[in-house]
Amino acid sequence: MAKDFFKELLKTLCLALIMVIILITFVFMPCVVEGTSMNDTLYEDDFGYSFIISRRIRINRFDIAVIKSGEGDSSKLLVKRVIGLPNETVEYKDNKLYINGEYIEEEFLSGVTTSDLKVSLGSDEYYCLGDNRNVSRDSRFYGPFKAEKIVSTHLFVFYPLKDFGFKK
Repeated sequence: MAKDFFKELLKTLCLALIMVIILITFVFMPCVVEGTSMNDTLYEDDFGYSFIISRRIRINRFDIAVIKSGEGDSSKLLVKRVIGLPNETVEYKDNKLYINGEYIEEEFLSGVTTSDLKVSLGSDEYYCLGDNRNVSRDSRFYGPFKAEKIVSTHLFVFYPLKDFGFKK
């Protein structure tokens, strides 16, 4: 009788482990924010999960994204905000964002400045910036990111509890 119980328990634990591996591989990705480049939206050591599956469906302007910054083992994961989408021209003039010449308000920003720039994106490129523009190493440093470099989007913060929830 005890043997059957432990056999069932082992099967249940193995199934649960397989489900967790599938979820972490294809649906959710754990994420820890490093640095201050996303202040005042996210802070250093904020912990949560971002969604791999949402990246596969669609990447939208102003999504918070987890991005691979390099190749192979030297690759670092960055948390940034998607500003420009494929085939767009992203321009900052007098601290204002213009996409294809049309002004777009960035409601999530407060008290930061973005130097003037103009970038035309290719068919598979995204322009991503940190919300704390003064200290962020982002597309202004790395250049536009290819779609395959964006690992996941939509961050849900679990810790610290005062920041619990989806970040926009």
